[in-house]
Amino acid sequence: MGYYIKWGVWLTLAAIVVAFLNYTLPDRDIVRIVETEVERMDMGVNSIFWASSEGTTETQLSRDIKFIRSVRPNGRVRVYRNENTGWIWPPFFKFDSADVQAEAANLISTAEEPKWVIVRHYGWRSNWLEVFPNAVRLTPTDDPEQQLIPWFNIVLLIVLAGVVRAIQVRLSRFFARLFDRTT
Repeated sequence: MGYYIKWGVWLTLAAIVVAFLNYTLPDRDIVRIVETEVERMDMGVNSIFWASSEGTTETQLSRDIKFIRSVRPNGRVRVYRNENTGWIWPPFFKFDSADVQAEAANLISTAEEPKWVIVRHYGWRSNWLEVFPNAVRLTPTDDPEQQLIPWFNIVLLIVLAGVVRAIQVRLSRFFARLFDRTT
């Protein structure tokens, strides 16, 4: 029974770490921007997924959020929020949401004459929770079929795996020496 509990705890911990990394690491999509707007959003159960604003107090339950609505090359709709992260987590240090919104408005295009854009973002999209990924940067591109390789994520995950392995080796050596001295 203890064996299953131990593995259950490790799998749960691994799932939490994977979910955390999946939410916070940057991702990129190629889209065609169709609209930008500002909406008044109510903060509720989903407030943990929104960046905290300097103007938002504990009692304020709604605020204005900038949105970028887009369409992928396959025709599926994708909506991004556009808000500053400032100094909070995740550390994208984004202070230019107004500039990103103006750039998005400039890149609006039609299906007949598409302007393709690479949107760098983090976060998840959940229709049920009304959660949107946060657009960090927009980069125009000519090729909607361009292969986007997440080099930053690959390098970061390799470094993170190396750090975890180094800690594991040191802990195993420490406990091996500790138990060798007591016997």
